[in-house]
Amino acid sequence: MYHDFNYEATLASSLRAAWKLDDVLAEDQELDFTRDFMPDNLVRTNELDQLGPAEQRVLNQITGNTYLHIFGVVEEFILPFLMDHAREVLREDDYRVRALLNFAAEEAKHIHLFKRFAAAFNRGFPVECQVIGPSEAIGAEVLKHEPLAVALVILMIEWMTQQHYLGSIRDDSDIDPLFKSLMKHHWMEEAQHAKIDTLIVEALVEGKTEAEIQAAMDDFFAIGAFLDGGLATQTGFNLDALEKMIGRKLENRQLVEQQQHQAARWTFVGSGMVHQRFREILGSISPAALARIDEAAPTFA
Repeated sequence: MYHDFNYEATLASSLRAAWKLDDVLAEDQELDFTRDFMPDNLVRTNELDQLGPAEQRVLNQITGNTYLHIFGVVEEFILPFLMDHAREVLREDDYRVRALLNFAAEEAKHIHLFKRFAAAFNRGFPVECQVIGPSEAIGAEVLKHEPLAVALVILMIEWMTQQHYLGSIRDDSDIDPLFKSLMKHHWMEEAQHAKIDTLIVEALVEGKTEAEIQAAMDDFFAIGAFLDGGLATQTGFNLDALEKMIGRKLENRQLVEQQQHQAARWTFVGSGMVHQRFREILGSISPAALARIDEAAPTFA
């Protein structure tokens, strides 16, 4: 592969970048509901002309809550995947084992952080926002697939979070500072996780034939289709909550739902598919696999 990542250096970087929950959000801190929670290029709420600015902000905040929930779900299936992978190499490289276990511990911390933010959202938002789940069922469906496919999905997500912060959130001064802090601290640790997951993918690819890699890509797309179905359902839940908040039914709701589903597709799948580092890694594994990603990416733009 093209990269120069290794477990020892990545572990050292992870330990230097480590933070505590209270560095990001104390349990009694409150979110600022007078501000957006997400950048518009991820949620695309400003495109909805039938909504006034205050209503667009409400949908932006509801979608921010979705971001908390979806990433909480993702972290919950990453955690057992990592533990299974670490168990297989316990008597090998000590740095590798420590890096994997530290990765797992940080993902557990992220789950805790997302739950803390979700609790703050629920305290401050007057309408209950339904979310997809349960997370255990979603995780079980993802983890039943070929491990290489799961590792590639995780790798795509890890690089995607880098793009969310560096490309959209870091320079957006209109976002609630606490939400911005969440994204920054998540990015700080996920930057190291992307390196470790690259090494996991490399280990899982070793010895596989091109046919086996393409079979794993079949599973990768099956996971993507499953998650996309969840995003469609979540979009409907979000608009239900919006209608309750604004006290009226949306005009042309089906078109709004399609637009918001496409925004979610970009946020949670498409922005990862086109990330240059993910593409480079996949291309080093199999040019045919990268071509399949390039063919599918416009669907999630």
